[in-house]
Amino acid sequence: MRVAIYARVSTFDQEPENQLTELRRYAAARGWEPREFVDHGVSGAKERRPALDAMVADAKRRRFDALVVWRLDRLGRNLKHLILLVDELNALGIAFVSLNEGIDGSTPAGRLQLHILAAIAEFERSRIQERVLAGLRRAKAQGKKLGRRPHVITAERLESAAHLSLRKAADALGVSHTVVRRHRLLRNPIGGDGTFAPD
Repeated sequence: MRVAIYARVSTFDQEPENQLTELRRYAAARGWEPREFVDHGVSGAKERRPALDAMVADAKRRRFDALVVWRLDRLGRNLKHLILLVDELNALGIAFVSLNEGIDGSTPAGRLQLHILAAIAEFERSRIQERVLAGLRRAKAQGKKLGRRPHVITAERLESAAHLSLRKAADALGVSHTVVRRHRLLRNPIGGDGTFAPD
């Protein structure tokens, strides 16, 4: 059976050897032929990582039958991404194993654990959404304005950057390209107070 082993360390001064030693030992004990994917100095919160992307590409080409990680957070710290990735591997017929959590997706008990993990993730996403909506309702009831505060800038300041390119003018004034473009199209301030309020 062909197996991918994935390891990750967050900084370049860390070494993945502790992870790899255990992963190699596990693969050898099961008689699996390992193929290693290692990300150095990459945060687990990032969904795109060089070795992870290569591993996913190989999974889609059916180049291995199981993925083994040292711990779930090595594969990812974003629970939603982690669940989706494991689901994708499962759909490809690739078993998922996490040594420290004792999850072995090649067994019925392991598959049950993964289903429970997915249910917990869905529950947590729903709770976060409920808290956000409750907070927005409370702020609105208290008369608070929601969203970013508008950055008010005078038309004269916008005019002073008229000789600059769109990008340079936006950088110099600390506003978006859209604001500068809109001003150059309109060439007059919004309102009667001589100011221009960008989005």
